[in-house]
Amino acid sequence: MTTVLLVEDSLTETQVLTSYLKQAGLTVVTAISSEEAQLKLQFQTPDLVIIDVILPGQSGFELCRELKTNANTQGIPVVMCSTKGTEADKLWGSMLGADAYIPKPVNHQHLVQTIQQLTSQLQYWRRKIT
Repeated sequence: MTTVLLVEDSLTETQVLTSYLKQAGLTVVTAISSEEAQLKLQFQTPDLVIIDVILPGQSGFELCRELKTNANTQGIPVVMCSTKGTEADKLWGSMLGADAYIPKPVNHQHLVQTIQQLTSQLQYWRRKIT
C-alpha cells in the first residue's frame, strides 16, 4: 500500500487532505511541522511527501530542498501544496526539487491524479533498476 507523509499545520486542511488520500486507498502519516516530518522520516520512508509551504519554523520550501539534497530521501516524490500559488512560487518549488505544485484550495481529483502519476513513475523506475 502507498504511504503518504502529509506535512500540514492546519488541522482543517489536514482532515480534508487525509480524507481525500484515504478515499484513494492511501495510507496517511501526518506531521504539523518540518521538524516533526524529519523525525518521522528517520523511522519510516513514505512513497510520497505532500508539504505545505507555510509551516511553523522551517518552511515547506526549506524542507523540500533538504529532502531533495539528502541521499536517503532524494528519490521520494514531493508535492508542494499551498495557498501561495503564483507562478513564482511554483517556479521556486520546482527549482528546489518539488515534483509537483498544487494550489489550495485543493481539487480532489487533481491531487489524486498527481499522486497516482508520481507513484506510478516511481514504481516504474524501481522495477527498471531491479
